[in-house]
Amino acid sequence: MNPVIELDNLGVKFGKREVLKDLRGSLTGRAIGLLGPNGAGKTTLIHTLLGFHPASSGTARIFNQDITAQAKQIRALIGYMPERDSFIAKMTSVRFVSLMAELSGLPPAAALERAHEALFYVGLGEARYRTLDTYSLGMKQLAKLAQAIVHGPRLIFLDEPTNGLDPPARQRMIELITEIRDSNRAHIVLSSHLLRDVEECCEEILILKAGRIVTYCNLEEERKQNRKFLELETRGDTGAFAEAVGRLGCEYASGANGRIKLVLQNGVEIRDLYRVAAEGEVQIRRLNYKRDSLEDIFLKAMEKSDGSV
Repeated sequence: MNPVIELDNLGVKFGKREVLKDLRGSLTGRAIGLLGPNGAGKTTLIHTLLGFHPASSGTARIFNQDITAQAKQIRALIGYMPERDSFIAKMTSVRFVSLMAELSGLPPAAALERAHEALFYVGLGEARYRTLDTYSLGMKQLAKLAQAIVHGPRLIFLDEPTNGLDPPARQRMIELITEIRDSNRAHIVLSSHLLRDVEECCEEILILKAGRIVTYCNLEEERKQNRKFLELETRGDTGAFAEAVGRLGCEYASGANGRIKLVLQNGVEIRDLYRVAAEGEVQIRRLNYKRDSLEDIFLKAMEKSDGSV
């Protein structure tokens, strides 16, 4: 699979302060989550990929195009929804989105047509002739999403898209993001401090700490791997059952009150556990898959004080 973003020893300095340090990696997912505590460098990384900050060392590529040497070509391929509002207050929504489409390279007539389409798509069709200063917070977020997608980009950067939204508005935003992802029309980079948003929308995550990458994780692969880890609650001769499970080749650890944790080996299925239990007259009263949540992954990453991956 061709990479969406390649980080090639990318570093960024503001004065003498290193903000991003030797970032390396290749990202290929349809939706990539960007996580990290405040000051980790998430927004700086996005702004550098957008061409707002020059790289102090190394470089990055978007769809195999260098962010410095081919910055103009890249701008036509990307959309950006900033965290902070960047509106012209007395401008109507349709005029604003149309203007942003023109700045992205569309001719005026096509830009206006696409602006109407984008606003209807996000649910602002009936309010598109209202001025932006009359919009609620949720409507402003949707207008920012409309201007990010209006020109049909191949990659969309979303910086805190659900920031400040009430539950219904947040759910609507998440639905739009997942719909864009599943349409395969564009890749998404989602930066958020809300782990739930990233877990619902993203396939890959990149966690920054103090300007360095501390964790890269493919969530889909992680979930597949975690299906091998089981927690059982049994009744009967648990010791004999555990030994029988061990003879199947599974690693296991027995706990109190008939609890067993085990790792399924290749070729061993859940039905094999029930067969062994039946042979030993043991009841399996509960069986759960154990998997690390995104919160677990994030907290482990924050424990890496040396910044190593």
